[in-house]
Amino acid sequence: MGTMKTFILLAVMTALFMAIGYLVGGAIGMGIAFVIAFGLNVFSWWNADKIVLRMQGAREITADEKSPVYRTFANDTRALAEHAGMPHPRIYIIDTPQPNAFATGRNPNNAAVAATAGLLSTLTREEVSGVMAHELAHVQHRDTLTMTVTATLAGAIGMLANFALFFGNRERGGIIGAIAIMIFAPMAAGLVQMAISRSREYEADRRGAEICGNPYWLASALEKIDRGARATLNQRAEASPAMAHVYIMNPLAGRQGDKLFSTHPATANRIEALRKLGEEMNVEPPERLYPETVGTRGPWG
Repeated sequence: MGTMKTFILLAVMTALFMAIGYLVGGAIGMGIAFVIAFGLNVFSWWNADKIVLRMQGAREITADEKSPVYRTFANDTRALAEHAGMPHPRIYIIDTPQPNAFATGRNPNNAAVAATAGLLSTLTREEVSGVMAHELAHVQHRDTLTMTVTATLAGAIGMLANFALFFGNRERGGIIGAIAIMIFAPMAAGLVQMAISRSREYEADRRGAEICGNPYWLASALEKIDRGARATLNQRAEASPAMAHVYIMNPLAGRQGDKLFSTHPATANRIEALRKLGEEMNVEPPERLYPETVGTRGPWG
């Protein structure tokens, strides 16, 4: 099902790309756009993980990692993967103070998960486990390929639409048509991203809670990540906004919850769903869902 969804989205994004190519350069422009889109599709399919990790400045945590915090984080993540019956993913750290995380890769055998330095310094060890279980759920559901190839083509569509303002064929709408393309083509690509983003987050929240065994860990983590993402700039994410939907929480400063162009559901809605799941699983809730004094600040204290 995940592979079929990816093919459908690739077809939609390619059609958008070709339509803009036609409006920019007629039949020749459409042909060139098809060739570019085909190349992007193939490249994204085989290099999905490398694209995202490089763009976000991620560094792999290897066996000779010096930081005990990062080593423990990596070991915990591998243990979660084993519990989920999955191969060990490659594990990365991103040097940004904003708390966030994402997963990427075309399948569970070629997957990678990444957490920011801000995530490890802000959340408790249990909360970090909840976040990484969520990301492993994306890998298990094969969401990561869909998310990455869609982001690649969405970014390309945005660039091609900008070219239309300067090189658009005047016989096909002139300057007004070119401006319309520049505005509405990225919007259409964004709507395709939105269609895959919201439902997959709820599904990954549920499966992640099952993997780590406690929905409240992820619920508490989401609240802290939401506060941190709003207050802290993620420069890498701001530089490549088409990649925003791969993160567990929208990393773009100032973006709000369940609005038309949000890549993520409202945090409050996700937390409420996790609360209900905790009741279904008969998990004892903490004294307060977001304790400031219960437990320790940071996962390793």
